[in-house]
Amino acid sequence: MDFALSDEQEAVRETARRFSQDRIAPGFKERDGSGKVDRALVAEMGSLGLIGADLPEAFGGSDAGCVTAGLITEQVGAADLSMSYVPMLGSLMGRVMVNNALPDVAEDWVGRMVRGEVLIGLGLTEPRGGSDAANVIVKAEKSGNGYVINGEKASMSLSDQADAIVLFARTGDVDDGARGVSAFLVPMDEDGITKTRYDDMGEHSIGRGSVFFDNVRVLASHLLDEEGMGFVRIMQGFDYSRALIGLQCIGAAQASLDEAWAYSTEREAFDRPIAQFQGVTFPLAEAETLLTAARLLCYHTLDLRDRDKPHTAEAAMCKWFAPKSAVDIIHQCLLTHGHFGYTRDLPHEQRLRDVIGLEIGDGTAQIMKMIIAREKIGRVAVQYAADPKS
Repeated sequence: MDFALSDEQEAVRETARRFSQDRIAPGFKERDGSGKVDRALVAEMGSLGLIGADLPEAFGGSDAGCVTAGLITEQVGAADLSMSYVPMLGSLMGRVMVNNALPDVAEDWVGRMVRGEVLIGLGLTEPRGGSDAANVIVKAEKSGNGYVINGEKASMSLSDQADAIVLFARTGDVDDGARGVSAFLVPMDEDGITKTRYDDMGEHSIGRGSVFFDNVRVLASHLLDEEGMGFVRIMQGFDYSRALIGLQCIGAAQASLDEAWAYSTEREAFDRPIAQFQGVTFPLAEAETLLTAARLLCYHTLDLRDRDKPHTAEAAMCKWFAPKSAVDIIHQCLLTHGHFGYTRDLPHEQRLRDVIGLEIGDGTAQIMKMIIAREKIGRVAVQYAADPKS
């Protein structure tokens, strides 16, 4: 197994690292207070090829592969986890559009997204179904040359900032389950859309909230894939985001860990650097080991995807292991900094608040473990959860 990066990948990672440290990191705290994505920074990212680098060149990407997209996501996450949503969603939503939208729709929206001109979010979760993602009740009914959408999407990142969303809505009967759900690209400036924002503990510059659709008209040309097949086919691509989310969290945790190592050599107690105490360095050594393991798992998953190999179980491993490890590691780094680590003057508390959100979004640890079990032993692993009487 070859873990070496190509010269091109090394160059992309260095570009992402320098941009993240020079342009993104300095405004980390201010963006958290503003509650807004810095669109100028997004445009700069686009100009450097840091959005959708894995997408085909015909759509504005570099066709550089999923591993390269992961390198970018990790470097941006080290500077600001919230801003790392931009490359993560760019790759995820871009691939959904490239694979499932009509060519002219995909060229328009994906091209602008890759250039950093628009943000595209995901409208899947609903108030009554988080982990039960296929339990969609938002309705899309045919009307004229399109569809009319009614209902509420909940817990949506970029709820009040996205320029468009990939929305899942039911076009069939409830009894049809996942096979009655279709996907649409919905511009967020359409009449009948009301946006809200939750008062979350973290990820403030991205924001999360509910979006209400009241007789919102969408053109038939904005249907993604076939009617009734949106959930079944498009969700198969979401293994991608789970590995990228793992790298978002790893980037944030590595930043705190690097700072904790440096602090341990500078801070003195009992007339010596605290790095000389095993009680300080052993937890950091454990953290370094966990991060290395999580990082290798994420890049292994992306490499499998690049080679068109099965990676559903590995993606689920990324999604529960990396966020959980990152939360524990950032917490330990905060404690390593002592009483000053508990202040808002240091970045650990913000990173901790941000990373905790990704223990929930895109699937909880419990759901990820069910997926792993299903991949190992088949549907018997989840049959009881679906039908306790069986």
